Amino acid sequence: MIPSTLRDGRCTPASDTVAEAVPWAQRRLGLSRVRPLSEGAGVTVAVVDTGVSTREGLFLHRVTGESAGRDCIGHGTFVASLIAGRSIAGSGFSGVAPQARIVAVRGTGVTGATDAATVAHGIRSAVDAGASVIHVSAALPRTSGALKEALRVAVAHDALVVASAAPDTARTSAASSAPEAYWPAASPGVIAVAPYDAEGEIADEDGAEHAQLAAPGFGVAGRGPAGRGHYVGNGASVAAAFVSGTAALVRSHEPGLTAEQVAARLRTTAYPGTPLWLDPYAAVTTVPAPREARTAASPPALALPESPPARSASTRRSRLLTATAAVTALVVAGWLAVRRRQRRTSSGRA
Repeated sequence: MIPSTLRDGRCTPASDTVAEAVPWAQRRLGLSRVRPLSEGAGVTVAVVDTGVSTREGLFLHRVTGESAGRDCIGHGTFVASLIAGRSIAGSGFSGVAPQARIVAVRGTGVTGATDAATVAHGIRSAVDAGASVIHVSAALPRTSGALKEALRVAVAHDALVVASAAPDTARTSAASSAPEAYWPAASPGVIAVAPYDAEGEIADEDGAEHAQLAAPGFGVAGRGPAGRGHYVGNGASVAAAFVSGTAALVRSHEPGLTAEQVAARLRTTAYPGTPLWLDPYAAVTTVPAPREARTAASPPALALPESPPARSASTRRSRLLTATAAVTALVVAGWLAVRRRQRRTSSGRA
């Protein structure tokens, strides 16, 4: 498991366990379909987190920034791998936008703890580095004037900010003690993201009530700070990484779109749901109407290239029973029609 804070004062150890097959999150998002169209080339994504490792073979010299090469905890590296990690021989894993550049920005202290001032500084540093997509892993119980100002600067520089709708520990926390919303995700113009698991389930305490988009966020495989193998991560920050990577795909494929238009594209092309389910292929390939590209409140697209993500087992069972009943009814109706025709034919001959 990839931690979000320092454990026992020691850096996260190396992993030698390689995910040989394509992980479920990449399959669910259909990344193989969008890869021929966009890989994020020419787009810079800032990762405001614990830093990003620059070890050989992970990003192929595509990482710069004040925290490049320094990530004892490994969470920032894990997130960056989901956004822009390259594939390696013998593994089916790859990031969403493997040609995007990464700017590593410090968004936490040495132990992984953070606050509004640290995140605000990270966002300002990301803007100064020229990032057009800014991923923020932190979900804070309160905002500050400095954080609000940093977000205003990001908007002024046409940078799209993507943030966790809730802390990664929200699912194990008491729901009654949780605040109504978290920052910077609750700020205007920021895309708030909630996680869903392999069964398609989203819990309210994962920030779903205030999220705009949902993406895979539990049992997700990714690269880490050391070793050739993979780690497993959970939480809204993991889900937000997939949205940040998709934003890089869109900005690379449609460089003329503003940050606001990219955010609208991600929402209007998502699968219907609460919150909407991220669809990278539709986000890259669908061209919205001019009004849809300008407004942030456009309805979700209903014409989708493939079926929605799998829901819970009970939902699948009920759909299967409904379909079976419908087929049975058609068979019975057909049999009765044949019997009636046979009886009429027999009467006519008599």
